[in-house]
Amino acid sequence: MKASQDWAKGISPEFADVMAKSMQGLDEIMPTMPKDMMEAFMGKTMNPDGLDAKTRLLLTLQGMVFQGSVAEPQIKMTVRHALEAGATQIEITETIALAGMFGGGAGMPKAIELAGEVFKKDETP
Repeated sequence: MKASQDWAKGISPEFADVMAKSMQGLDEIMPTMPKDMMEAFMGKTMNPDGLDAKTRLLLTLQGMVFQGSVAEPQIKMTVRHALEAGATQIEITETIALAGMFGGGAGMPKAIELAGEVFKKDETP
């Protein structure tokens, strides 16, 4: 992610700013995919011996933390979809913490903050 951002800034600083702004609010407008649909597209439906959707989403979240939590809307969407896929708040928090211990320390606090925002929305009736 960072390399892509640096590349975009090298090509055109204005383009990099436009791309960053274009992603703002993405997590608000993209609906949460139903659990069954996620499992069909990302889980065991296509590969019965592979990872389930929940595990794939937790691994995706971990990768975003390793990158420094620069993809804020994507982190929120991933957390929201992980919850829908059956992950608990504890599992999500542990995933972020584990990423922090193994190289994502810089992104861990921001990822925890973003996940907390999703947790609050999820609990609001």
